[in-house]
Parts: sequence; C-alpha cells; structure tokens
Amino acid sequence: MSMSGTRGDRRRLVVIGGDAAGMSAASQARRLKDADELEIVAFERGNFTSYSACGIPYWVGGDVAERDELIARTPEEHRARGIDVRLRTEVTEIDVDGRRVHARDLESGAGSWVSYDRLVIATGARPVRPEMPGADAPGVHGVQTLDDGQALLDTLGATRGRRAVVVGAGYIGVEMAEALIKRGYEVTVVNRGSEPMSTLDPDMGRLVHRAMEGLGITMVNDAEVTKVLTGDDGRVRAVATQNAEYPADVVVLGIGVRPETGLARAAGLPLGDHGGLLTDLSMRVRGHEDIWAGGDCVEVLDLVSGRERHIALGTHANKHGQVIGTNVGGGYATFPGVVGTAVSKVCDLEIARTGLREKDARRAGLRYETVIIESTSRAGYYPGASPMTVKMLAERRTGRLLGVQIVGREGAGKRVDIAAVALTAGLTVEQMTALDLGYAPPFSPVWDPVLVAARKAAQAVRRAP
Repeated sequence: MSMSGTRGDRRRLVVIGGDAAGMSAASQARRLKDADELEIVAFERGNFTSYSACGIPYWVGGDVAERDELIARTPEEHRARGIDVRLRTEVTEIDVDGRRVHARDLESGAGSWVSYDRLVIATGARPVRPEMPGADAPGVHGVQTLDDGQALLDTLGATRGRRAVVVGAGYIGVEMAEALIKRGYEVTVVNRGSEPMSTLDPDMGRLVHRAMEGLGITMVNDAEVTKVLTGDDGRVRAVATQNAEYPADVVVLGIGVRPETGLARAAGLPLGDHGGLLTDLSMRVRGHEDIWAGGDCVEVLDLVSGRERHIALGTHANKHGQVIGTNVGGGYATFPGVVGTAVSKVCDLEIARTGLREKDARRAGLRYETVIIESTSRAGYYPGASPMTVKMLAERRTGRLLGVQIVGREGAGKRVDIAAVALTAGLTVEQMTALDLGYAPPFSPVWDPVLVAARKAAQAVRRAP
C-alpha cells in the first residue's frame, strides 16, 4: 500500500526510530502543529517507545524493579496525542528523490511505501559485536534497547551457572559488571585497553581498576577476545583471548556502540569519519532541505577541539529531538555542540569526565599542562568526607580549560558539571579560581576540589615556558 504525501495543505512528517530523539521530535512538532496541519507517522522496529536506555544496567542489576519504570511515554500515550506510532515496523529503504520510505511489518512481513514531506532519522546506535567465531551464540548479549535488556534478564533467569564475562570496560561494560555482581555472578571483565574506562586518561583509569578489583571483579587488561567458545548445546561456555580462556555462562558485550546509519548510507546521505550522519546547527542533514537527524546516529561538534565526534547519550538525543521538532513545526532552534561530559559509577565509586583527554588534546594540536590533586568531598573534619581525585588539563600560554576528570566516592561525579559549564563558557583556569561556588562543610571543603585543581593548573600555566 502506498500513502500520498500531502492532503490539501496538510503535510506528513515521518520519523524513523521511536526512542529519545525521534519521539522528542515528534512530540515537539505536535505541540507546534495541530493534526489538521501536520500528520506524524513514527516507525519503531522494537516493542517500546521513549524509554531510558541509560537505565538498563540498573534494571538488570535490580536497582530499578520494573521495566516499565524506564518508559517515559508509551505508544498509547503518543497515539493519544495524535502521533501514529507503528511498532515492530522496520524501515528498510529511504528513497530521497521520491521522498518516501519503505516500511516492513516484522510480524506479517508485509511492506509498503510511505511518502513524506519531512523526514526525521533517529535510528540510534547498535552495540559493537566483534566479527569472531561464536559472537552470535546463545548467551552472548549486547545491551542497547529494552528488548536487549529483557533478553539478557531472560538468559540470567534461565542460566544455572553463575559465571559472567563482560567484554569491554567502557561505560556500558563497567555498569554491566556492577549489575552482574549485584545479581550474584562471578564477573570477569576482559578489556583491550591498558586500563578500564578509555574515556579517561590511563592514570585515572587505574583508580577505577583498583576499585573494581576491590568489588571482587576480575580485571583482565591488554587482552582482546578472539572467539566465543560454545558447548555441545551451542550455548556459550567461555571466551578466549590469545593467551587464555575465561569460563562463562553468560557474556555481555560492552565494547561500545556505532551509529546505526546503514539506511542513511544506502540512501547516499552524508556521513562523517565516525559513521554518523552529518547535520547543520538546526539538525538538518547537510544538503537535504527536508531531512533531519538526531540522537545516537549523528555526529556532533566538540566545542573544545572543534572536531566532529560520535557520542551516544540520551541527554543529547532529547535535545536534538527538541531542536528538530521546533524546526519542523515552524519555529527556530539550534544545537551548537557538546563538551563531552559523562558520568558513571561502579557501586559507590563515581567516575566523571568532560572536555579533552591528553590524547585528544595532542590530536587536536594543542599544547597543555596537566595537574592531579587529591581532596575530599566535604570538609575533612565533617563525618562522611571521602577522598576524591581531580585531573585537569589547561592550554599552555592561554590557560584555557581543556578538560577535567574526576574519580571519587559520593559527591564526586556531579562536580564535573562545574567544569562543563566552564568549558562551554571558554573560561581559563585562572578565571575558574574565582568562581563563587556553594560552600558549607557538609558539601565541600572551603576550596572545592575543582577549584583546588584550577589553582594548581593556573600555577602550572604561569610556570610553563
């Protein structure tokens, strides 16, 4: 069945992808345009809409009791607002010249062309699944969607053994290691890098390494999984590296994600070096007047380095959706870029970063000074004060803040927001030392740890040749 694009003055917006960016765009466009002005059709190949993928590790670990707590808005709620949501329907082709998409019902297999006046591509990202023997064996799981999380929980419920291997030690890997520990599993993390959390510099990743081992997690660094070994029943039984085998009743892939841009590539839309769609500041796909893209399938401008990056985060996806929906609905909005802020935790250890790592600064051609300071989350004499390590990068000569990494206990992680604001504002470390931050002994020392680092960084910049 084919559907026409316009009915009188009524236009059709087609959205590919029913999570954060796609449904935020649809919802915002609906706020600005009535149904008699704009028809909205959203295709989602999974079973859910508008959910928190970031919350999946906490659902798997039991901190979030029910799957539905992660769902911000159900398909029924979207439909009640005049958005035609079609679940279990996969868009298989974008015909840019014909201004239409081909959609296939995954239950019946039936397909049809649906025309559009405006198109939003919000296809998200997919977990990196290494090309190696056994990677698709039962018991091996990526964790990106609610369906993925449910499949993993089903496996955990049906598995008698209690040995888990997590492949990769980025945010997903670290969070899933914690979730499996909470489930009572014996957890081994196999990591290709020299230390966990490659989003940090190795000296800060080492602090995470020690903390993970303190939780009973076995860390195997500088090791790459070469194959997944299976038993007579075809299920996973171990993972192998060049030098060893690690028994496993379940394997979780935490290697990271890549932009899901196969459709866009086939349609000839512009992609960046990281495989993500390229857009202008209004989130319109470059060179295409009536196509927008947002969320984990796009690349964004790094405001510190001036380069394009791929960062898969729900915060960005929702902002992209708001910008897209505003523009599609006749308003005006832009998304200027990011500074690369992220925060995570392993049990009570908080891990945060923003801006550039040392290797990012070198790659961008910047010369810099680094400092590392030890401080506490509260006044040292106040009960509950815990240690915190802050690393700061500042540009040589100018003193411009380039990046901050923080590892510590309660009260450490969200301090990175101070640095994120400073980076966005283009502050120097000298200017940061005068920031009027909130102080009382239960919340910080007289000199907040971030400001202690800024003072030391300012001194390093002044001494530098």
